[in-house]
Amino acid sequence: MTMKTWSWNNKHLTGAAGLAVLALVLTACSSGQATPAPVASGAAMKSGPIEIVYLQKQGDQQYFVDQANGAKALAKSLGDVTVTEVNLGTDANKAISELDAAIARGVAGIVMVAPDQAIGPQVIDKAKAAGIPLLASDDGLKAADGAAAPFVGFNGTSMGSSIGDKAADLYTAAGWKASDTRIIAVGKADLSVCVQRLDGAASSFGKKVTGAPASIPVGTDNSVTDALNKAGGVITANQGVKHWVVWGCNDESETGVVTALQNAGVAPADILGVGLGAYLTCKDWAAGQDTGNKASLYISGNDVGSAAIKVMVDKIRNGVALPAETIAATHMVDATNWKAEGVVCT
Repeated sequence: MTMKTWSWNNKHLTGAAGLAVLALVLTACSSGQATPAPVASGAAMKSGPIEIVYLQKQGDQQYFVDQANGAKALAKSLGDVTVTEVNLGTDANKAISELDAAIARGVAGIVMVAPDQAIGPQVIDKAKAAGIPLLASDDGLKAADGAAAPFVGFNGTSMGSSIGDKAADLYTAAGWKASDTRIIAVGKADLSVCVQRLDGAASSFGKKVTGAPASIPVGTDNSVTDALNKAGGVITANQGVKHWVVWGCNDESETGVVTALQNAGVAPADILGVGLGAYLTCKDWAAGQDTGNKASLYISGNDVGSAAIKVMVDKIRNGVALPAETIAATHMVDATNWKAEGVVCT
């Protein structure tokens, strides 16, 4: 059976810091992808002290804390570079007001993790008009004509594929039956990177598993609390399910659902949770707890933050065009290897 991709029109889907040693690959946008929006046309190269503002959604999440720390560490090593991070929460209006404030004080560069990708045209237009280079971090931004701003982060589909592959291997090894197993796929339904990750997980799982279990999509705001709360209704409505496979858009989503299942009395042995981030899943491993969090795809916010500052400073100082995409590497980890892979569990 081939798993369908993430969809919100169906009730069920069927089978989708600081480590400098993690490689960063620069990839040109050369095969059918939109070219970067011209955000710094004619901008002169600058010397002396410069300020780069890093506008982050949900800046209190550990991944984004690591990202800001990585950005600041790289800035310090370069000299005369100040990184000002701003936590936007989930407020798109604050994103615009903070963008306006950064432009008003004449910052040299802007990096944004947008709370809502719908503000892309407005953000890109404002930065372009001010002659300030703009870099989209983690979540892509597009201009009104569909042209993509330069991007730093991860390949969502590839990340999802890694998660689906790992979940399929765990499911096969467990020897469970599809009839008494359900997949919970959890994340923010209107965020493109979440759709890519969840579609990728469903697709790769379906390719490896014949007769895959039914999948239940759960929409959240990507927080632990919302995932935990939303999962409660799913568990109540599926009392006859014995086994659960869980994946999500981020560690918050996946660990929230796993926690809800365990709180409902589901044994860790009956849960195969594969996270994305590892900064929360590692907490159970560090404590030596029996847990449904079986694995996680390690992504380094530190690497993304430092990569963003590297290419931005190169643009500001040397006039080097911002790469269309700067893609960071990922690594699958579990209780046996997370320390060796460099996961920092805070």
